[in-house]
Amino acid sequence: MPLLQYKCAKCGEKFEELVKTYTDEVKCPRCGERCGRDYSGCVYSATGTKSKKCSGNCKTCGGCR
Repeated sequence: MPLLQYKCAKCGEKFEELVKTYTDEVKCPRCGERCGRDYSGCVYSATGTKSKKCSGNCKTCGGCR
């Protein structure tokens, strides 16, 4: 189960959410609106060490798998 970063377009709230799949619908804990993924956070390697900032362009790094 991935822990992903989200940002609400309505109120600007940024938060992390544990989801079952990458396509799960996530609602904002503050206002209840549907949220989109936020690709501005840190990326971690398979060992759990911080590796780099995410550019949001999954084609260049292989994505958040």
